[in-house]
Amino acid sequence: MDMLSILGVILGFGAILGGNYLEGGHVDALFNGPAALIVGGGTFAAIMLQTPGKTLRHGLFMFRWVFSPPYISLEDGIDKIVNWSMRARKEGLLGLESILPKEPDRFCGKGLQLLVDGVEPETIRNVLELELIAKENHDLAAAKIYDGMGGYSPTIGIIGAVMGLIHVMSNLADPSSLGSGIATAFVATIYGVAFANLFFFPIGSKLKAVIQRQSQYREMLIEGIVSISEGENPRAIEMKLKGFIH
Repeated sequence: MDMLSILGVILGFGAILGGNYLEGGHVDALFNGPAALIVGGGTFAAIMLQTPGKTLRHGLFMFRWVFSPPYISLEDGIDKIVNWSMRARKEGLLGLESILPKEPDRFCGKGLQLLVDGVEPETIRNVLELELIAKENHDLAAAKIYDGMGGYSPTIGIIGAVMGLIHVMSNLADPSSLGSGIATAFVATIYGVAFANLFFFPIGSKLKAVIQRQSQYREMLIEGIVSISEGENPRAIEMKLKGFIH
């Protein structure tokens, strides 16, 4: 669980609510159903229109990475590669075949299979790099839906504000209805800007950081697997891969 993300959400929205309270405003004034429907529904509708279904589903699935990112440890990856290298040095590449059924990572499993099959090092690199690029592009396209929502949200908030003002102007003869119309107008703008800058844009950036970390990990694995295929010394491989750790 990523506590920093959880604290960020709490602090961000808490700062708005707390600032409103300290200025003498009422918290209830910031909760407006019509405004939330306009901004939330409009933003999601726009992103549905923009995004292919498969990408949208993947982006919604990736949302959990913000608070519970996939476990990525470069140190564990280095240890794994070094252990494979030592086994290959003692038993040959075919000695890695027994590891295949126990390897949970599909990317690692593919690399192992290529090693066991005796594929040339350059071919191994090309195959794994193509998979890395395809996976990275797929994930980045899914993460960008949150950037898109961050772009649409403030504009749709303005639409909500204009709709509220239209309601106000059409009911000037009825003072009792003016308050709700004005509230919807201003609260919709707050919702649009707040969701974009406290929620959607940060989520997109966080997901991109996770994707970058995953790609770095896979690049390290490729380098290690190719080094094993070339018959490099396990200690030399370890020293090379430690260059990926910053």
